Order: sequence, then C-alpha cells, then structure tokens
Amino acid sequence: MNRERYGDKLGKIKEAGNYRELREMQLNGFLVHHDGREMLNFSSNDYLGLASNPALREEFRRETDVLALGYSAASSRLLSGNHEYYTLLERELGEMYGKEALVLASGYHANIGVLPALAGKRDWILSDKLVHASIIDGMQLSEAEGTRFRHLDYEHLRELLARQREMYENVFIATESVFSMDGDVADLQELCDIKREFDAFLYVDEAHAMGARGTNGLGCCEEQGCAEDIDFIVGTFGKALASQGAFVACDGLFKEFLVNTQRSLIFSTALPPLNVAWTRFVLRRLPDLYADRLRLADVAGRLRETLVKRGFETRGASHIVPCLCGSNENSAYLSSQFRDNGFFVLPIRYPTVPKNEARLRFSLNAAIPDEDYECLFEFIEVSC
Repeated sequence: MNRERYGDKLGKIKEAGNYRELREMQLNGFLVHHDGREMLNFSSNDYLGLASNPALREEFRRETDVLALGYSAASSRLLSGNHEYYTLLERELGEMYGKEALVLASGYHANIGVLPALAGKRDWILSDKLVHASIIDGMQLSEAEGTRFRHLDYEHLRELLARQREMYENVFIATESVFSMDGDVADLQELCDIKREFDAFLYVDEAHAMGARGTNGLGCCEEQGCAEDIDFIVGTFGKALASQGAFVACDGLFKEFLVNTQRSLIFSTALPPLNVAWTRFVLRRLPDLYADRLRLADVAGRLRETLVKRGFETRGASHIVPCLCGSNENSAYLSSQFRDNGFFVLPIRYPTVPKNEARLRFSLNAAIPDEDYECLFEFIEVSC
C-alpha cells in the first residue's frame, strides 16, 4: 500500500497554486460571514436572491403543511420514493416546455446519466470545448465516440459533422446555454439549424440560465425561441431557483427510456417531498420575476464596463462576469484584496480554466441593493 503518492500529489497541487479547502461560513441573505468578516456574496449561484428571501419562505410555510411533508424519500424513485410532488412538478415542467419532464437528484446526476443512457457504441457525442465537467464525465461514461469542438465555433462543428456524420447511427450535440466560466451564451438557433441539417440530437444544459433568462425564466431556449426544437433540455433547481435537483425535458419516448436505463436515476435516493414541494412553489413564481432578470442584465453590463475601463479583460454577456487575472497567483491575490474590502469573490484557477486564464468570477444576485453595487463599482474604479 503506497500512501506517499497521495501526499506527493497534494504537494504538487499546492506548489501550482491549485490547493483547495472547504471553508466554513455563515450565510445571511446576500451576505456571507467568513474569517470574522461580513462580505457581499458574489460567489453564489443565487441569481434571483430567492435563497435569502424570508418573505418567500414564510409564504411557503403558510400555504404548505411543512410538518406533514417527508424530510426524506428514503428510497429510489423506482422503489417507494416516487411521491406525489414529483408527479405535480413534472406535469408543470412538461406544460412549460411543451415536452415530458423527468426530475433527477442534481444537475450532475442528469449529465452523467442521460448521455450514457442514450449514446451507445454506434453513436457520436460532440460537445462544446467549454462544457461543464459533468457533461465531460457523461461523455466518458458512455460507450459513444466523443469529440469536443472549439468553443462557440459552429463552423468547426459543421466541418466535423460533414466529414464524419455518416459513420455513426445517432449523433448528439451537447452544449451549455450560459457557460459557467466565461459567462457567454450559445447561439441555440444556430445549433438547431445544424442539428436539423445533420440529423442529430441537440442536448442543452440550461443550469445557469434557468430562472435568470427568458420572459418566464425558462432559460435561453425560451429567450431564443427554440425550446420546441431542442431534443433534451436540462435545467437545475439548485441555482436561481434556490432549491435542489434537476430535470430533463424531452420526448415521451425518451423519458420512458431513461426511466428504464438511466443509472443515476435508478440507483439514487429520491429527493425529499419537502424539497420537491419547495421547487414547485418557486417554479410557479418565475414568471413574476422578469424585472429581476432585467436588473441582473443591467448590473452585469455596468460591471463589465467598469472592469474594462480599469484595463481588465472580461468576457460573456450574462449575469456571470469573469475578470481575467492571468496566473493562479494573481487571481488569488486580487481575490484577497476584494475580500479585505467586503466583497466575497473567489478565484477560479487552472485546471478548472486554461493555464494563464485564472480569473475572479462574479456571480451576480438581483437581491443585492443598488448602493452595494455602487460600492463595488467604486472600489474597482479607485483601488484595482
């Protein structure tokens, strides 16, 4: 038994500036308490501020018999864990997207389960180069051939398909809609054209768009008017919806197929009834939060302008705003400067992002007051 290799690997991780540790912290609305400091939280995915909305929680308690709901399903969905709240939630999701919906334990469970269930030895998965690690893991778990096309380079995708499409039975094109590291947005209409041109399936992960984009908060597929043409829409509840779990919206045939073949569904304990009821409660309120989505877009635009004026490189066009710093060490230093001045924004470093593209990632929150955002802009203008 060789324990030394693990210590050696940890040593190399520390030397490269990639060492990670779990931080114990307390959350108070959009504020975070850590190391004796109170800071504005810019490292959460609570884009609409719903996780910290006490009025919303109180409304849920008033209209829901919380004590009667189970705190655990204590079983997988295919045994005794498929409670009535699943049926209600899936029905409402299906009506919203015009498809069938299957609720899963998390976005990670969705991406490591759906693709391996669908894509076999005679198939091909092409993913955007910058898709989330869970999609990459799903590709690796499948028996299909896997290829990653250049980020948002749809001509490259077309070239690959033109050369090799006829070699495979089924082809799956996988992308995020809002990319979690650069904050940029996929052209879903263009991808729908490509999938029709080459007789492929289109798989879109809306994790960072659901709730935060679209007139009714249904993500970029709603915003770009192409939900009907996307074969598999994955959305999560643990970000803008302030809950836990995920879903895939698809054709009824594929839902039935996934129920019978998707290992991350079959072998996972179901979500608790209380959790699913809360998700449904929040989901029904998404259409009323359009003004919050507009505000997120406005604040993100101002933050990008402020960073560019100070000479920083930034990317994207969403509520995720990266500030590129170069090296891992630079990103860690700049993060500490922000934290010392009341802004909790953490560095994202290699290997999560490419070498020399370490960054601070600002995840914006619609609940943060205007005066606090003004303080952030002023700090960047004066001190960075």
